[in-house]
Amino acid sequence: MISAAQLRSARALLGMDQKALAELAGLSVPTIQRMEASDGVIRGNVDSLMKLIGALEAAGLELIGEGAASTGGGRGVRLR
Repeated sequence: MISAAQLRSARALLGMDQKALAELAGLSVPTIQRMEASDGVIRGNVDSLMKLIGALEAAGLELIGEGAASTGGGRGVRLR
């Protein structure tokens, strides 16, 4: 699972605009915009979410899930 805040943060860390992320993930820009406008955890098509997460990980980003080891607790992102 990924939250809208994680997605916006991930894109900022990568210095990537919505269009570049959409191209990398094989998704449309409106899909990325809808995901980022979500409230909390992004709900949607599993295939689209897998493409998104795969693209972020391929770009060198690690998504930190709820309850995962981190000093601050909670969800987040970090560069590998």
